[in-house]
Amino acid sequence: MPRPHTAMRNIRDVLRLRLDKGLSLREVSASLQLSRATVADYVKRAAAAGLSWPLPEDLDDDALEARLFSARMRPENSRPLPDWKKIHLELQRPHVTLMLLWHEYKETFPDGYAYSQFCELYRSWHQHLDVVMQCPDKIGTRAIATPPGASPTVMGLLALLVVRLIGVSWLLGVVFPGSAT
Repeated sequence: MPRPHTAMRNIRDVLRLRLDKGLSLREVSASLQLSRATVADYVKRAAAAGLSWPLPEDLDDDALEARLFSARMRPENSRPLPDWKKIHLELQRPHVTLMLLWHEYKETFPDGYAYSQFCELYRSWHQHLDVVMQCPDKIGTRAIATPPGASPTVMGLLALLVVRLIGVSWLLGVVFPGSAT
């Protein structure tokens, strides 16, 4: 959660107390009732923006905010993102897990994402996929017979097969040729 926005007056006071009066970060944070991390962040941003005390007279609050919180001050993500389409296709193969793909990613990019963030980013990417069933055949032109398990269930001479006809399934009993019944 982002921290609440600090008034520009407080930021000016941080810079004045730290740069002009020479107070420590702890003393500045105690006097203004701000966290030490916030004070350190403002001082760091001022140094990166090339600001010193006293601030220029023509620098109003909006201009100061623009210089301290410009887009170039935001940290850039230097970690490379994996090719999520390739990851998704690899996961379709048997015995391929996200952990295995993450290990390959870390071998390629040692400074890459940790496993938990890698999984979170993949799940986020995966949620945006459209679920599509591609049916190249016209309905009723082709039947596909598959057993309900790895192999047909045989009860005596009767084998139960599930016959799928593009969207419709039946349970069908098949009698083998040469049987008595």
